[in-house]
Amino acid sequence: MYNNTSLLLHSDDFKPNTINWKSPSNLAIVKYWGKHGVQLPQNPSISITLQNAFTQTVLSYKPKESKEEGISLEFLFHDEPNEAFKGKVHAFLESLLPVFPFLNQLDLTINSYNSFPHSAGIASSASSMSALALCLCSLEDELFKTLQEDTAFDQKVSYIARLGSGSACRSVYPKMALWGETEGLAEASNLYAIPQADAIHEVFHDFHDDILIASKAEKSVSSRAGHALMEGNIYAAPRFQQAKDRLARLRIALKEGDVDTFGTIAENEALTLHALMMTSDPSYILMQASTLQMIEKLRNYRKDTGNPIYFSLDAGPNLHVLYPERIIHEVRPFIEGELVPLCEEEAWISDWVGDGPEQV
Repeated sequence: MYNNTSLLLHSDDFKPNTINWKSPSNLAIVKYWGKHGVQLPQNPSISITLQNAFTQTVLSYKPKESKEEGISLEFLFHDEPNEAFKGKVHAFLESLLPVFPFLNQLDLTINSYNSFPHSAGIASSASSMSALALCLCSLEDELFKTLQEDTAFDQKVSYIARLGSGSACRSVYPKMALWGETEGLAEASNLYAIPQADAIHEVFHDFHDDILIASKAEKSVSSRAGHALMEGNIYAAPRFQQAKDRLARLRIALKEGDVDTFGTIAENEALTLHALMMTSDPSYILMQASTLQMIEKLRNYRKDTGNPIYFSLDAGPNLHVLYPERIIHEVRPFIEGELVPLCEEEAWISDWVGDGPEQV
């Protein structure tokens, strides 16, 4: 879609420069789990964009000193060399040469920082790959002035981010984003996400998502491996239809400000996601005992108080606690007193629906 052999530098007469983007993680309410082709989803998904769980990526570039073909990359994670991450990023950049052929003409240095534990199930690939995609598209625009229009810039960023991590395509937009062909929504696409901030009730614009860290450890099964296991899962086909049906109901709830329907779908989707993991072959469990304890406490609190507080899970053990801004003063003492003690080292992130990426 974006392959362009004409994006080549015809001179090295330009100043070295640095591009710096912060991009948030996101939490899918209707989950994407299962893909086909080149990072294409088996079902549509919709997510809230977070504020405080983010990756900051600094991309420095200069004319390439050597004459060797291929990507010239120095990669740092939190200011330290990380060979495992470097290998993944190097391979990703190599795969993008048909889109950004000028990368072959530069020496690149990438330094990446996370505000939360990576690979622990808070969609770190979504924030990291969207931050990298933002840097790459900004780099193209700096060198060639090809992405001056905001909509064109955002769409290309979302497309590129998707190639690195499917869920990353949704992190490009503020508040909420939808990814995947959706009945009744002609602009929806499998190739990139679309913004949804204008399609949701104001109650969801400042919704809270407190992330309770049940475990900081790297997941035993990566999301990439989990997606692959969906190919042999006997529940795959009905699951993909279920997601489409739930999305249709959720879009109505989001428009009408129906918090209870939103929360019910969020919880059911979270448990469905983990049920799919448990019914994969081989099966696996990412939730911790403390995850289940927190879910039980949250449901009991909701029953006792009537407060609209709900949970979700990503592909990991950490609990996302969802509630509207208007009840924060009632809910926070419960979270801090009952749930935080169950977290690893009492670690948690106070987060909420955010305004999307920010160029630093």
